Amino acid sequence: MKLAYYPGCSSEGSAIEYDLSTKKTAHMLETDLQELEDWNCCGATSAHNTNKLLAQSLPARNLAIAEQNGMDLILAPCAACYNRLHSTELAARKDNALREQIQEVIDMDFKALTSTISVLEWLDGKVGIDNIKAKVTNPLKGMKAACYYGCLLVRPAGHTGFDDTEDPQSMDRIVQALGAQTVDWPYKVECCGAALATSRPEIGAKMIYDVITNAKAAGAECLVTACPLCMLNLDMRQAGTEKMFKEKLNLPIYYVTELVAIAGGASPAEVGVGKHFVEAISYLQSLPTRAAEMEAAEPKQVKKAAKAKPEESDGTPAAGEDAEALQKKIDAMIKVFNNNPDKMAARLIEDEEKAKILVEIISGDDKKIARLAELMVTDKEKATKAADAFITGELKKREKESKG
Repeated sequence: MKLAYYPGCSSEGSAIEYDLSTKKTAHMLETDLQELEDWNCCGATSAHNTNKLLAQSLPARNLAIAEQNGMDLILAPCAACYNRLHSTELAARKDNALREQIQEVIDMDFKALTSTISVLEWLDGKVGIDNIKAKVTNPLKGMKAACYYGCLLVRPAGHTGFDDTEDPQSMDRIVQALGAQTVDWPYKVECCGAALATSRPEIGAKMIYDVITNAKAAGAECLVTACPLCMLNLDMRQAGTEKMFKEKLNLPIYYVTELVAIAGGASPAEVGVGKHFVEAISYLQSLPTRAAEMEAAEPKQVKKAAKAKPEESDGTPAAGEDAEALQKKIDAMIKVFNNNPDKMAARLIEDEEKAKILVEIISGDDKKIARLAELMVTDKEKATKAADAFITGELKKREKESKG
């Protein structure tokens, strides 16, 4: 497979590990990355907030370079670069006048024929999970990871479309293919604070804190990302967040490409894990011991499951640490329901009007929120049915009141 490669501005600085591990992963998966010659900054947020034509012309020039070299696909690992390049190509395809205007600004032929893909689209969609599994020589069994997609990889749906915007699974599938376990958690597409960590640190730190503590509450022992800015905030700014909230977080953060490369036989040093601010090598070194302990415990768990009574085999942990971990997940889900009732209602109910009714029903009703949160963690299908029952009951109540 041959792809044009747009490394982006952070690849030689704050995200050098991402560049190293992406290239290592590409070599492992037999993908030929051809870096665009004379590429320029995509404009990122600065151009987007300054001038719309500039914000489209900067990424368009990179797309035009790929076209000149006969490249159909560009891999842009950075989530912001991916979003800017991809949104520009889509806008230019829909609006020929805009395309011609951009063409005049960049002084290059620009047909908007090249498509930009993210790291997740490349690994999950182009390479494929089975092919990734086939390359694993150092499985990451024992790892419990929270896959963090952030704001820009899967949204807006009209620009991305390769994964669910509220509960994406592509990174989860990739990490699971490496032998690791991924946790189900409600903050996987929440914002990390982005540039607010610099301009409004009191707000940015709270957003960083919420992402990390929610991941830990869901049982994660590390967090995986595919965005340089998310990595910067969650890794480099983790110490500052600890200081502000007077709480030790100590959660290792990894790029998804670092884990793919390591599972494929690369050493952590080869892909730059030693450059992280939060020490992340010792956790990787602990995995063989964790895996051995898991394998030793598996026969006991099978025997225990065989002896379990039918009423105990509903997927709910019986007691002890399992029950405690489950309660942490439920508590985290309750927090999300309280903070984002509209979003959670939309995850349960597709009909917009009914989703609005559900928001009205659960607002201020702690019991209903707790019930839905518990079911979201243990059985999402039952959660949907419970939400539908709440709505049906409310509609009947309103109908009765209107007649009476």
